[in-house]
Amino acid sequence: MFEWITQIDYEILVFIQEHLRFDWLTEPLVFISHLGNAGLFWIVLCLSLLISRRTRKMGVCGLLALLISALITNVALKNIVARIRPYEQFADLKLLLERQSDFSFPSGHSSSSFAAACALYWASDRRIRKITGIFIGLSAVIAWSRLYVAVHFPTDVICGVLIGILSGWLAYKLYGIYEKRKIKTADGKKCEGQRDE
Repeated sequence: MFEWITQIDYEILVFIQEHLRFDWLTEPLVFISHLGNAGLFWIVLCLSLLISRRTRKMGVCGLLALLISALITNVALKNIVARIRPYEQFADLKLLLERQSDFSFPSGHSSSSFAAACALYWASDRRIRKITGIFIGLSAVIAWSRLYVAVHFPTDVICGVLIGILSGWLAYKLYGIYEKRKIKTADGKKCEGQRDE
């Protein structure tokens, strides 16, 4: 069954290579693909959100989501599955950027991008939610770029996206639990203070 999935993945990549690659599009997509390297773009973005009190929740949720995503994707699944890159399996696939040093499944770029973007979206104030929605769009382009440059199979990217969404949701929920406990602790201290008086 795994060979059958790999064959379908390969045929999709060949279709992209033969019909959806354009000279004018290659350079921008290579640049966008590099935005996801080591999650640095998202880390810098989330760290900058920590500066303002209004966006601090977003920054914390985003960083937590990136951590969860990295643990699931880069630490666990990549090494467990150990799937080699598509260009290493199929010589006719033309790689458009440097060879990657880690395994293929799942896509770390897709996972980290969607983890951060979804966490930022869910943690954002309703007034700026449309702006944070742009980050989800950017995540989708980063995920697509990984197929365009032929460093991932489609199933790598799909699973990476799903892991990213899950990581973003977990981070948002964990922060919500932390906030509730913080409020309960503060209320408890207030009640103790009132009794002391």
